Amino acid sequence: MPAFAGMTVERLSGQTPAAATSFSVDRAFIASQHRAMSSTPPITQNPDIRFLGRLLGDVIRVYGGEALFRRIEYIRSASVDRARGIVGSHEIDSGLGALTLDDTLAFVRGFMLFSMLANLAEDRQGIAAEPGADVAAALDRLEKEGISRAKVVEMLDRALIVPVLTAHPTEVRRKSMIDHRNKIAELMTLKDIGRTETVDGDLIDQAIYRQIALLWQTRPLRRERLYVADEVETALAYLRDIFLPTLPALYSRWQRALGHRPASFLKPGSWIGGDRDGNPFVTADSLRLALSRSAETVIGYYLRELHELGAELSISTELAEVTWEVEKLAEASGDKSSTRSDEPYRRAITGIYSRLSKTYEKLTGRLPARLPATDAEGGAYEDPAALRADLVEIAHALNRTGADSLAGNGALGRLIRAVETFGFHLATLDMRQNADVHERVVADLLRVAGVEADYGALDEPARVALLRSELASKRLLRTPFGAYADETLSELAIVEAAAEAHRRYGPAAITTYLISKAESVSDMLEVNILLKEAGLFVPGDPPTAAIMAVPLFETIGDLDRAPEVMTQWFALPEVAAITAARGHQEVMVGYSDSNKDGGYLTSVWSLHEASSALKPVFAKANSAIQLFHGRGGAVGRGGGSSFAAILAQPHGTVQGRIRITEQGEVIAAKYGTRESAAANLEAMASATLLATLEEDALQPKDAKRFFAAMDEISANAFKAYRGLVYDTEGFRTFFRQMTPIAEIADLKIGSRPASRTKSDRIEDLRAIPWVFSWAQARVMLPGWYGVGHGLKGFKDIGLLREMLEAWPFFQSTLANLEMVLAKSDMDIAERYVALVEDEAMGRDIFGRIRDGWQRTQEALLSVTRQTRLLQKNPSLDQSIRLRLPYIEPLNLLQIELLKRHRAGEDDPRVREGIQLSINAIATALRNSG
Repeated sequence: MPAFAGMTVERLSGQTPAAATSFSVDRAFIASQHRAMSSTPPITQNPDIRFLGRLLGDVIRVYGGEALFRRIEYIRSASVDRARGIVGSHEIDSGLGALTLDDTLAFVRGFMLFSMLANLAEDRQGIAAEPGADVAAALDRLEKEGISRAKVVEMLDRALIVPVLTAHPTEVRRKSMIDHRNKIAELMTLKDIGRTETVDGDLIDQAIYRQIALLWQTRPLRRERLYVADEVETALAYLRDIFLPTLPALYSRWQRALGHRPASFLKPGSWIGGDRDGNPFVTADSLRLALSRSAETVIGYYLRELHELGAELSISTELAEVTWEVEKLAEASGDKSSTRSDEPYRRAITGIYSRLSKTYEKLTGRLPARLPATDAEGGAYEDPAALRADLVEIAHALNRTGADSLAGNGALGRLIRAVETFGFHLATLDMRQNADVHERVVADLLRVAGVEADYGALDEPARVALLRSELASKRLLRTPFGAYADETLSELAIVEAAAEAHRRYGPAAITTYLISKAESVSDMLEVNILLKEAGLFVPGDPPTAAIMAVPLFETIGDLDRAPEVMTQWFALPEVAAITAARGHQEVMVGYSDSNKDGGYLTSVWSLHEASSALKPVFAKANSAIQLFHGRGGAVGRGGGSSFAAILAQPHGTVQGRIRITEQGEVIAAKYGTRESAAANLEAMASATLLATLEEDALQPKDAKRFFAAMDEISANAFKAYRGLVYDTEGFRTFFRQMTPIAEIADLKIGSRPASRTKSDRIEDLRAIPWVFSWAQARVMLPGWYGVGHGLKGFKDIGLLREMLEAWPFFQSTLANLEMVLAKSDMDIAERYVALVEDEAMGRDIFGRIRDGWQRTQEALLSVTRQTRLLQKNPSLDQSIRLRLPYIEPLNLLQIELLKRHRAGEDDPRVREGIQLSINAIATALRNSG
């Protein structure tokens, strides 16, 4: 375990500040931790962690002072010694009692930064990388199974893979902290290739030290709550700096592997600025802002690339032939300079730059940073296809004149690919709203129009009949003479802004309208009523819909009803016509709320069953199925390996089309650098290829047995989970007092409220704070509770082991379960029970939780034939155990700070310490939200 500065200091003594600013330590608790950790194998050191940890220690000593450094290093070494079994429990003095409040804040920052740097080091060493999770490996695997490259290319021509960035508030770090972290990653890459200096002449090690020093002096916490505009800018930074340069480079790699230029099947998506579900701050103006800033970003990128390309294509007609198409572009460019008269490619690029500058001004309302040198013929480009056509003419000319190496590859090839992939919109923006809102808005429209006085009182068949009648009519419901609710006007403004976006940026800017809490066909028809008011649904024979209404099935009950709802949906003739024209229909399945509703095992099994049951429904409707997986970062919200998760999908449900949400800390972890982004996008693409084209891993006879077993296991797990969370008297109070849920809600990490309503019911709490708060207390309850009851209650251990050996779904389910069990800690969690006011209730409920954890661990180890958690996954085991000595003191300090805060202590340092500890623990756990 690396010391902060490569040394271990002597034990401190005689440092006991006033009781009002010190912390007590439970030696019995420390001893229990020692016993738990002493039997595990030693941790293999990552040299990057040693190097970065030493620099961090140097920074703390220089900028915090020798005394602070010695206190922090003492706590660190004492905690590490306990974890490694170097000292006995009777010798342990944690050093926490010597900390003043000011020291506490500095200590927490130090441990948080170490965890951040350790994450970086592990990512660089490929700890999170998965073997075979790249397209080249997938192609080789498919070829060995008799699946040709031609078949892969055919599939990719109709494929769509979309990582969708959301603003779900689970990223506790400020963007400034992430930026410094990414700069360190870039510098470490230079160090890898043997460089000792940067291009600016700075020594690499000194430059890394400087970035760590900046991290130490950068405020970790946000002072103000984020606004939607802030979330838009954060997402744009990733899209601009990572996705724009990385995806074209990946396509070049994939083209070489395929021996064919594939279609642009992988594109980014976003919810930021369009997701209104529970967020009153997302409005029509938010939608316009997100789209305008996206256009500004992507077209600005094209302009910069064109400028560089113009400098590169210095081909002279005196030395090479030029086609008449390029000559035509050159003549239309307005570039009459005699110095470039023999350089038609440069002149053609100048003309394209001029037209694209006009496009930029037209779509953004402002001038580009670098004004065009000429005024080309043709005006602004009508759409991305027109821009691409001009670029392709240049590429074709280079090919025909023998310069093919300059055409398909290099800067020109990457720019053409970028235009195909990102258009003028950068990332397709989804709209999302709750079905209850749609019902109220449609009821308001129908009432004011005199069509139906009480739409809410109608049963489902009557609603469907009325809505279909309205969709068949060319008459609009809204009248300028009507008086509408503010909610109605706001929702109509949103769809009008979407129609405006289609006219301005093209139909790819917004393709999907997601319906949260979707339970029926009428929920989907209501969205089309709203789209019709903006001209995005047009009645006719057949009707057309420019934006697809997509149901989000979230709860266990919703998932059970999903096949029936979609069967009824496809049975409507107008829907069948629209689906046939589009070729596919999307369904979104929610991991977070289904988990909160029914627990981890029942959630993942219900998602699997719903997906399987939807497959024949779509086949009968002659529609391709496109599943949108609403995954979070934590296992309790669908987190874990995307590669394994895609491979674990029911056979035949991927079909080359899949969308997956990426949010919060996951965005920074996966897409913080180009290298990590490339690896994760590769994994998503390769898993989709394999899931689509490989034969089913399960034989029908095995599937029948395995599915029946999962039904029984899930039922028992569901009963146990619901019994604890929803049927136990006082559990709601226990949860809110034991965990820092109230303090998490106070963090400035997102623009939307933590709860859907003012109620304190668990049903109304958003899944993110539900999972986040259990992670902080090291319980991780949403990721495992009930699983032990399900597995232990199933008597055929041989069948369970057979399922683990043969079934990717079961493998992925248990792998994620094992990870979350390894990150949880019941001894630390028990310390949080002291925060519960009713001691008897706290002991009783926590006793059930501890018993459930022990039952789940025993069952998992039995099925996997292990003697301890992660025995068969040493890299993940080492990664987690590396952090444990750094998390334990943070938890102990957080508990003491919570006690003082809840007792009414108003020192602002107490509140800041709580927020810093939340930040630090989340950073160390990585996927806590």
